Amino acid sequence: MRQSLRFLIVGHLFLVFIACNDYTPVPKPRAYPKVVYPVKSYQTFDQSYCGFTFDQPTYATIEHDTTFFDEKAKSDCWFNIAIKQLNAKIHCSYYPISTRKDFDELVKDAFEMTNKHNVKASYIEELQVDRPEDKVYGIVFNVEGPAASSYQFFLTDSVKHFVRGALYFNTEARPDSLAPVVNFVREDLDRMVMTLKWN
Repeated sequence: MRQSLRFLIVGHLFLVFIACNDYTPVPKPRAYPKVVYPVKSYQTFDQSYCGFTFDQPTYATIEHDTTFFDEKAKSDCWFNIAIKQLNAKIHCSYYPISTRKDFDELVKDAFEMTNKHNVKASYIEELQVDRPEDKVYGIVFNVEGPAASSYQFFLTDSVKHFVRGALYFNTEARPDSLAPVVNFVREDLDRMVMTLKWN
């Protein structure tokens, strides 16, 4: 009898202990890997296949790109600025201008390519570039929201030269988690835009 009473008391205590425990397992929030940013430093981009120079990050590599959807590029001056540490690429293309019609068509294309991101973008800010001392004019597009490209630009002298660039990350567009990395690369792009000079 004593043994069964002891068993009954222990059983009740065990049930009371389980009933009082309100622990509900909760999944851990998604974590993002720590980003190690390279130290900011620059060198001059001065490739023989391009008719301009600018400051490029020393931690970036230049990839000469001579194809356009399995066709030959319209100019030898097509290249990517790859920042492998941040999984980022800036796709750059150069077009020579021969007529006013060429110029108008290139500007129109630049706006259309940026506006393709309107489907996902929450806001597109247009910043005018006006550097008459170097004959560099254009527009920088800051694209906010989950768009594939968060920074695009075109620069021109309005007569002979036209350069277009777009930043892409090799990952899903998540503006919250990518924001610090985008801001870091945006500084490099702003420097590129402000230091570009025609040869």
